[in-house]
Amino acid sequence: MTTSAAKWFATLRITTGLLFLWAFLDKTFGLGYSTTSANAWVNGGSPTKGFLSHVDTGPFADTLKGWAGGWLTDWLFMLGLLGIGLAVTLGIGLRISAIAGTLMMLLMWVAEWPLAQTTLTGQPSSSTNPIIDYHFVYAVVLITLAIAYAGNTWGLGRRWAALDIVRQNRWLI
Repeated sequence: MTTSAAKWFATLRITTGLLFLWAFLDKTFGLGYSTTSANAWVNGGSPTKGFLSHVDTGPFADTLKGWAGGWLTDWLFMLGLLGIGLAVTLGIGLRISAIAGTLMMLLMWVAEWPLAQTTLTGQPSSSTNPIIDYHFVYAVVLITLAIAYAGNTWGLGRRWAALDIVRQNRWLI
């Protein structure tokens, strides 16, 4: 990979990681963007209740509504945002981050179910494309960053890969 391409991949990696970290911080502290202070996790709000309780279309709507606001769902979601955000920003564990992030994006895609043109309430779907929406794009970016070893430029990828535990367990790269 050329130096220029490596720098652009590093830029993509850092901005993607910061995207996940911002979501974690906003939901934790209610910075007023997607989460108000009153609904912040630190103030007793649920990071998953608002999103999942409004799932009204798709084959998994009832299951996802049932998960809304559950302590395990909240913790897994927030740990996922934090872990993926830190790892991608730092350039470490990009394979695990790609898998975890792709799974998270798949679940969020399923929750929004863009295949439906209208929701069960008759409202138009929020998606402008039934398959390739932003969840799909984020997943592709995470996978691409892992494949390209994007943590090696402006990140801790090389140092991470040199750790004994990582050398013995290549899936940790």
